[in-house]
Amino acid sequence: MDPRSAIAELSALRTTLDEAVRRVEAIAEAYAQSPDSAVASELFAAERSLIAAGRALRRAARSLGGT
Repeated sequence: MDPRSAIAELSALRTTLDEAVRRVEAIAEAYAQSPDSAVASELFAAERSLIAAGRALRRAARSLGGT
């Protein structure tokens, strides 16, 4: 795969992950003060995982010469 194509694809994936982070966070916040706070805990863990995945994609793009 051409590095420029890979960088563009990784950028698109990061955008998708950023949106997923926002959506998961919104749901987690809604459950944070409820009796279902265990749900919020799991969602916040998922949020952290998505953030870590985004960072990994950024590092991969940088390795290919992207920003």
